[in-house]
Amino acid sequence: MHTDNYIYSFNYNHNESELCKLESRHIFNKEEKNKLLFSNIKAEPSSSAFIKKRFDIIFSADDYAVLLEQIEKERIHTNSFKVEYLVLDGDPTEYADRLKKLKDVGYRIEGIPEYYKPKTTYSLCFHNGVWYFGLLNKDDFDWHKHKQKPFSYSNSINVSVAKALINIATQANKERKLIDACCGVGTIMLEACFSGNNIEGCDINWKVCRQARANLAHFDYSATVYRSDIKDISDRYDAAIIDLPYNLFSHADDNTLLHIIESSAEITNRLVIVSTTDIAAIIDKSGLDIADYCTVTKQNKTTFERKIWVCEKK
Repeated sequence: MHTDNYIYSFNYNHNESELCKLESRHIFNKEEKNKLLFSNIKAEPSSSAFIKKRFDIIFSADDYAVLLEQIEKERIHTNSFKVEYLVLDGDPTEYADRLKKLKDVGYRIEGIPEYYKPKTTYSLCFHNGVWYFGLLNKDDFDWHKHKQKPFSYSNSINVSVAKALINIATQANKERKLIDACCGVGTIMLEACFSGNNIEGCDINWKVCRQARANLAHFDYSATVYRSDIKDISDRYDAAIIDLPYNLFSHADDNTLLHIIESSAEITNRLVIVSTTDIAAIIDKSGLDIADYCTVTKQNKTTFERKIWVCEKK
């Protein structure tokens, strides 16, 4: 009876709300609402900092008893499994009743349960009058290890933003080839490699290029980092990510920013640009259209904003 295959649950801070919705639009072609989204598009929770769980729907029914019949008829047989109750917004089911329903489902699965390290996690949830049974996939947060990279700077974008930029640039398509046009120490490149994206990076600063290579090698990732001005890169890419310099470690006037954007637009038709100031006029001058946009405020700081611009060739 359901038309979607997946239910996604999200988590984010208030300052990340705009970014999560921007990422959602470019992965799922629609925004999450109340930290929940139904979709036919399959995305890995660990590829996003905001997607916490993906519920793969197996059965659904308006009547809970009918759902149990469906599960029983399937004759599921597996070892090392667990059944969890996924609480979604608006579910009135009391805790004691949830436990009872988990037992109902568990008794209809043949095999040996494993509560601590299950190989398979089944799940039950209720939303808008419909009961769902399926498989639960969680973000294991393994990507948090990148926070301990050998080289980093306080002004670098955080991991959550980096992951979102990749999803926005690729629209969650792993086949698309990326260029990080001002890669710095490789924060974006690390997240791309972790998620299995094809990415290359470049930077004019030889020191940060060496540090980016060292960061990648530390986690056994393989990706090319060019010590180069972006104008000297001749390969074609499906998308470019540009975290523009903003005068902390390098001088960047409007002409420099225009040069970086125009040079990047020579090798791709899609750009995701990060800036700390309003660069709409510079983007327009470079011959690009702004297709989407959001603002991200640094957590616990209201004065430092990053603006994210999704741009395409006119």
